[in-house]
Amino acid sequence: MSPPTSGKSKESGTARVLGSGASGVAELLVFHPVDTVAKRLMSNKAKVSFSTLSPIVFRDYATASLPKKLLSLFPGLGYAAGYKISQRIYKFGGQPWFNEIITRNYKNEFTSVFGERKGKMMMQATAGSLTGIGEVVLLPLDALKIKRQVNPEAFRGRGVLRIFMEEGTTLYRGWGWTMARNAPGSFALFGASAVTKEYALGVTDYSKATWTQNFIASIAGAVASITIAAPLDTVKTRIQNANFEQKVPGLTVVRDLIRNEGPTAFFKGLTPKILVVGPKLVFSYTLAQSLIPFFGKYV
Repeated sequence: MSPPTSGKSKESGTARVLGSGASGVAELLVFHPVDTVAKRLMSNKAKVSFSTLSPIVFRDYATASLPKKLLSLFPGLGYAAGYKISQRIYKFGGQPWFNEIITRNYKNEFTSVFGERKGKMMMQATAGSLTGIGEVVLLPLDALKIKRQVNPEAFRGRGVLRIFMEEGTTLYRGWGWTMARNAPGSFALFGASAVTKEYALGVTDYSKATWTQNFIASIAGAVASITIAAPLDTVKTRIQNANFEQKVPGLTVVRDLIRNEGPTAFFKGLTPKILVVGPKLVFSYTLAQSLIPFFGKYV
């Protein structure tokens, strides 16, 4: 799933940052509208039907022309850019780094418990889980992106610096739920990908997987990750999209959601996510793998 940690020079690390960052930019431009649709569906508390779908998705632009409707799906693009690019650089570089640490210090423990083959996959999954937990440092950018997508009134004309100065730690609201979502989600992402490569595709050296093998493994890992993390992702999104001064406890969100919308509401927005996770991950992964060697020629 992650670009291999090939190269021992400083330049190779620079190339990986540039390559993964560029893939994040391209991914953002292509998939940000779909993410907006998913977030708005997750935040919607009314019953969704064919007649209400357009007002839910396009908000004030439900009756506007098609170009204006499409542009309305790009709110918070600046915040999304900061978050997505940082996330991709961290994700592509962080998981191999954690995996190296685990392999160097705890390989014998994993092998003794799970065996050589399964231990390798468990180390990949555990490294992914640790990477996911660490993503909480990017939470303020994620929170600002979500608010721009579903609750732009919360900004009230304030700029980014002013919001950071005035809101402070409130931008980390929902951090516990974010970590609770990311830990099993990233575990499933890298774990299911490793299992698919190992058992279904017969790949023992993951860094040598072909484009097709990465494509298949990426879909398996992404679908598993999104599905497992969906309930906690819905809770996290509703905590984050409230007004800055409104503090909503996560357990209150869970209680109200079950009482008013039923348990299936935990999976709102899951369908558009699953429909896009395969192409999205393959797109960003393949682009990163192509750009990293390209930048490696110059830096």
